[in-house]
Parts: sequence; C-alpha cells; structure tokens
Amino acid sequence: MLHGTSPLSRRTFTATALSALVASGGATAAGTASADGGSRDARRAAREMRGMWLATVANRDWPSRQGLSARRQRAELLAHLDTAVERRLNTVVFQVRPAADALWPSPYEPWSQVLTGTQGTDPGWDPLGTAVKEAHARGLQLHAWFNPYRVANHTDLGRLTATHPARTRPDWVVPYGGKLYYNPGLPDVRAFVQKAMLHAVEKYAVDAVHFDDYFYPYPVAGQTFDDRDAFDIHGGGFPSRAAWRRNNIDRLVRETAAAVKRIRPGAVLGISPFGVWRNAATDPLGSATRAGVQTYDDLHADTRKWVREGWIDYVCPQLYWNIGLPAADYAKLVPWWAEAVRGTGTRLYLGEALYKAGDSAQPAAWRDPAELSRHLTLAARYPEVKGHIFFAAKDVATDRIGAMARVVADHYQAPAGVPR
Repeated sequence: MLHGTSPLSRRTFTATALSALVASGGATAAGTASADGGSRDARRAAREMRGMWLATVANRDWPSRQGLSARRQRAELLAHLDTAVERRLNTVVFQVRPAADALWPSPYEPWSQVLTGTQGTDPGWDPLGTAVKEAHARGLQLHAWFNPYRVANHTDLGRLTATHPARTRPDWVVPYGGKLYYNPGLPDVRAFVQKAMLHAVEKYAVDAVHFDDYFYPYPVAGQTFDDRDAFDIHGGGFPSRAAWRRNNIDRLVRETAAAVKRIRPGAVLGISPFGVWRNAATDPLGSATRAGVQTYDDLHADTRKWVREGWIDYVCPQLYWNIGLPAADYAKLVPWWAEAVRGTGTRLYLGEALYKAGDSAQPAAWRDPAELSRHLTLAARYPEVKGHIFFAAKDVATDRIGAMARVVADHYQAPAGVPR
C-alpha cells in the first residue's frame, strides 16, 4: 500500500434491509439492550480483534516526519498506543519493514529512511523493541507488519545505502512501475527476505507476523514485470508463468508460517489481502464483484487457498468499500469471506477503511459518520467474523467526522480482551 490505495476498476444493503435486521433481533447500531444481548456483547469483546494499522511507509502515520529526535519519535509512537487504548482496541499492527529496511537494529538490512531521513542511519533507539514492550504494558498485542518484496519507491539503486542487499545483488531486483522490487521467483531472494523478517521474530516477543496485500506488484498499464530469466531457470514443470508465480508466493507463505511456529510458538501469521480473490465472472467460486484487480490473477496470491489449506492463522481482507457499492459491495463480500473460512482453522477479521470517512473524493456513503458502524452491525450476523482492523492510526487519532467514535459508542462499550 499505502495500505488500501489499490485501484478499483476492480456489491446492496439498503436502509430498509438494515431496519429489517434490527427488527429481526440482529445487533442494532446502539448495541443490544437486553441482558442476554449485553452478555453476548461482553463475551464477544473478550476475544474479538479490535485492531489498527500503524503505517510507516512514506511516514504515513508515524513518525510524523523524518529527522525528528529519538525522544520525539518515541513520544509520538507512545501516543498512538495510548490512542488505541482510548478507543478500546486491543491490537496494533506496526509496519516495521516498509521497504527492504528495518525499524529495529537488523544485521541484514539498513535502518529505514522514515526515521532519520537517511537510509542506514541509526536513530539512536529501537522502535520495534519499544513498541513491543510498551504495547504489552498497555494490554495491547503487537503484530509486526512486513512488506516482503518492495525495495524502494523509486528505481535508482544508487540512492540506496552502499551496503544495501539490493545494491550488492542487483540481479535480485526488478524495476517496475517506477519502483524497485525483489524478484519473488528467485529462491535466494525468498530465503533472504525470510531471514531478514524472522530476525525480528527471534529478537522480540511479537504476537504475530503480518503481511499486507503486496506480493507481486499491482498491474501497471503498458508495463511488464520482467522475470523471464528466472522463469526459464526455475519455472520448469509449471504450465504457465502465472502458475509458477503463484507457487512462489505459496512457498513464501507456507515456509514463513512454519518458521514463525518454530521460532516463537505463541506467535501467529496473518495476512491482509486485497478484498477480492476472484470475480464470479472469472471463477464460479469467486465473489459477486466486478473488481478490476483480482489477487489470484494479478498479484499471484491465492488467498482462498491459504485459508482453505490452513496455512495462515488469520486473514483480514481489505474490504475498503461501502455497503451498496455496485462494483464491490461490502455486504456481498462479508458473506463470501465467511464462507471461505468456514470449516477451516483460519480466523476472519475484516479490514475497514476508516481513512475514507469524511473524504469528499469518496462515494457519498463515506460522508456519513455511521457507515463504518453499519459495517460492524452487518458483520455481526456472521459468526465467522472475529473482529475488525482499521486503516489507519492517524485516522483513528484525528477521526475526521467522528466515524471511529461512532464505532466505539455502538460496538466497543465492553472492554476489549485479548484476541484469540
């Protein structure tokens, strides 16, 4: 991402239907008034996910700008954790490897530029170590969020620090769409990115390893991700380059999951993919959507397979669309994902687009402070849904039109426990 800025050229729950749900005894916007309903709410709150993403790429949420003092950076980070507690959340998903770099002292990759303004410069403190300690002190889980393959938001290897692995191994790198990526088709790359990420799991008591939606990059019109040589060498036995690419990502997920369990048995692996696996017009198993991007076909990420095979502990699809949007209706995607996880050991959380609330460039539904609260009301109909994660921390804090406050008032009255 920026998380959730994926294109939609890529479903209708009306006010009448919502009224019918309330009349039939479903969760109301103000919560369930009965004693039984109150106890149900309390039981759910004791184990549900209530999370927020804390994005660091391009200083999206934190730090507020590059070059702040260590003391100021730390104060801003703790303020985000305090906001999570104030909003009755229980989990922070902290982006600690935004672009083949690190927000902890890593022996494999340079310090991130988002801290000091200069890649490779020691900021004088340990953001990930501090985040884990301070989150746990506040009763919050800390999920370490990694981007596996993004190297830089530009194409100039010379702008990377001299010791950056991408400079010492330029054969690992593919320029595409104005950015640099590690090539997922190279076994050495897959081994390296796992080693770099898992160092944080070895060093810190993180509660989860978290990937977002970026695997192979989103399509860029008129450009080709040039991995022909890697396919010629490593793609034997696969019917197509697309099938080989999906296997590359399958192996990353499967191997990372096994390594996390081996290194830190109490930790889990969670993935937050783009919200559409495939459209029904492409595959009868797909969702009733008309999305221009499909993770299976375009990002070579078979997210449904990972769920059905039990390779991941939780999936949090980015359902960043409003109820009733024709191309991708939140009310149709929720039951699709509930069906996808049913009977598996994979927990389902829903990614929520708090950042859209109050944005005049978005559909009119997003100018209604109650839109997100209606999402949680609808999702409560599906027992497979075990919680929600909100994008992102800056928006949780500023809450432009009070949409987050409405969620808290309507759904988070009971104190949050620890997600299962």
